Amino acid sequence: MIRTFPYLFFLFCISCTPATKTKSLHQPAFEIQGHRGCRGLMPENTIPAMLKAIDLGVTTLEMDVVVSKDHKVVVSHDVYFNGMITTAPNGKFLTNEEAGKHQLYSMPYDSIKKYDVGLKLHPFFPRQEKMRVTKPLLQDLLMATEAYALNQRKNIRYNIEIKSDPVNDGKKHPPIDKFVDLVMSNINSKGLKSRTTIQSFDMRALKEMHKSYPRISTALLIEDFDHRSFREQMNKLDFKPSIYSPHFSLVNADLVEQCHKQNMKIIPWTVNALEEIRRLKTLGVDGIISDYPDLFLQL
Repeated sequence: MIRTFPYLFFLFCISCTPATKTKSLHQPAFEIQGHRGCRGLMPENTIPAMLKAIDLGVTTLEMDVVVSKDHKVVVSHDVYFNGMITTAPNGKFLTNEEAGKHQLYSMPYDSIKKYDVGLKLHPFFPRQEKMRVTKPLLQDLLMATEAYALNQRKNIRYNIEIKSDPVNDGKKHPPIDKFVDLVMSNINSKGLKSRTTIQSFDMRALKEMHKSYPRISTALLIEDFDHRSFREQMNKLDFKPSIYSPHFSLVNADLVEQCHKQNMKIIPWTVNALEEIRRLKTLGVDGIISDYPDLFLQL
């Protein structure tokens, strides 16, 4: 079924809501994080995906951000238009070759928003609902989710991944200090610093965040092919993040114990099988990131 999600109503609501101070909120005992909103059910990293995740009871909305040519923060996993999910303004699906040439850092947001990322059937997520939807600005997504959560009397957290890589500096994203400042400008303008974690595979982003914004929660992402020891990773980072976030296949009882001894939470990604969620909860992880937050309703 193809439909256009009516989230503009929530943008209107929040613009009419009197500004209030953001209170420091206790983090939930166990974090249920919707990966890219709820990628298994809705188009990834879109406002409808985030609102659906809130409906499903997530405590935390996980998302990725990149930067446009006009230095606006865009919610997107890829620094280019992904051929698996993109429809061009002319209504034709982009091939992988065409999509890869559409680098978001070389496009102003007015151009980016003309491309659809919800109509093309995702080959890996057949349950994903199809709809007309575009890559949102981070500021617009935060406005919509805050209004929606307020309407439901829910407090939600945000886990925002900075998509950066040293080889892409100045080519596919701005220098890392500028990238960090742009993201934090969006977060601070909405008063959400106390409810936000900044995560990244790029240790430079976390180090810059720790240096310039030491009070914000940070999470170190670890790939499944990273065979460095836990101690080697921590030494490389050179400060203790709030959260250690490895690929779920790396998690065992010893790793959970090491994190907790360091007074760090451990929140693995991306867990899409109910039996694996149960295994990890038994091990004592502090949260789980999943494309299918509806799985937690079965626990």
